[in-house]
Amino acid sequence: MSWGDAAAILGGLAAGLLSGTFGVGGGILFVPIMTTGYGFTQALAQGTSLAAIIPTAVVGGFTHIRQGNVLREAAIWMGVGGVGGAVIGALLATHVPEAILARLFAAFLFANAFVLVRGALRKPAEAPQDSA
Repeated sequence: MSWGDAAAILGGLAAGLLSGTFGVGGGILFVPIMTTGYGFTQALAQGTSLAAIIPTAVVGGFTHIRQGNVLREAAIWMGVGGVGGAVIGALLATHVPEAILARLFAAFLFANAFVLVRGALRKPAEAPQDSA
């Protein structure tokens, strides 16, 4: 086993932990690791990330199903839309110039970070009081 293999395993472990704990896709970690750490092209990193995340998503999803943390009907509808979106997105990604694709991915990560930070700083809504 090479150092590169060990780093890939550790990156997969970190992505799996993030995916299972926070419900984020492993691509948030996989893609930057592959582009900066391994010198992959943006399209190659995105495609590899999508293939690698399948087992992580399956295991994390089944774990959450067993815990009762899944609205199955919503998950099915999102999955149907996600499959269509993934096909369209993958086809688009193969036709977008590399530099633009990398910038779009970075903008996506920054936008998500902004929304998450804003939500975390927002004052939590009060729980409704029982009128017993």
